[in-house]
Amino acid sequence: MGLRERKKLKTRVALIDAALDLFLEQGYESTTIDQIAAAVDVSPRTFFRYFGSKEDVALAPATDAQDVFLSELHDRPGTESPFTALAQAMRGAVALLRDGEPEDKQRFLKARQVVEATPTIFAGQMRLMMANEQRILEEVSRRRGADDLRSQFVTATFTSTIRVGFENCTVEELSDIDGMSRRLEDTFALVDELMVAGWDH
Repeated sequence: MGLRERKKLKTRVALIDAALDLFLEQGYESTTIDQIAAAVDVSPRTFFRYFGSKEDVALAPATDAQDVFLSELHDRPGTESPFTALAQAMRGAVALLRDGEPEDKQRFLKARQVVEATPTIFAGQMRLMMANEQRILEEVSRRRGADDLRSQFVTATFTSTIRVGFENCTVEELSDIDGMSRRLEDTFALVDELMVAGWDH
């Protein structure tokens, strides 16, 4: 990454951090784009070079996390069954969060707090998850060689497993990445227990 790209990334991260802090301090609705830009000492015009709206910056950590997951999924061996590849990709994404910079984990936790406190952003995250589910379905269909009911079922089973694993966690529970990993493994174990061998092929 060149100097220009590093500077752009630094500005993007600074805008996300400033926005999350302001959302948590004074509420999402009460925070303006002008305030977010001022906190980073840039113009509102610069803000719009990185994000299209307040919702975009609030959901940026979730969007980034989904991109990391999909990158991990793309790198899984083609010999793995679809659900195994999905599970391993999620394990890899969680491991990157666990082993990464403390600032990244804090950003993840702050973004989750904003989502939980803001119905508008919660709805936005649901739309984001639905779009991501379509991308997962495309990968499952590619691996199976068929975009059919079974591919849709594999995709829906995976996304439901993730929701069961993460939706009811408190912010305090998610601050313990090892605990988060254990809960994830518990939900994957349920799938192994309840499904017949080869169900996702």
